[in-house]
Amino acid sequence: QVSLVESGGGLVQAGASLRLSCAASGGTFSSYSMGWFRQAPGKEREFVARVSRSGDKTYYADAVKGRFTIARDNAKNTVYLQMNILKPEDTAAYYCAASRRLFLSRSYDDNDYWGQGTQVTVSS
Repeated sequence: QVSLVESGGGLVQAGASLRLSCAASGGTFSSYSMGWFRQAPGKEREFVARVSRSGDKTYYADAVKGRFTIARDNAKNTVYLQMNILKPEDTAAYYCAASRRLFLSRSYDDNDYWGQGTQVTVSS
């Protein structure tokens, strides 16, 4: 059983940056592909970014491409989401997810483990 705990959320102004962290425990971290999802109030949960097991391959949703960067540190069992040039529409609860598959699914429920989420609020 893998446990995922997100941190780093907060309230910031538009244009600011935040870095989210997701610490994993209970499994072999490097054997999981990892990623982030988000859910804004009244909206469906959506895929944000994913990273391969070794960290060499990444993929982003169009809405965040060029502003967000996902990375992982397998020695620290942690995946990060660096978020730059934040916009009010980035306001959401952000969730970390892990998958045994080669690549994390962009469909939230198709993955294997999920964190409890961390709130990001961007004011205009």
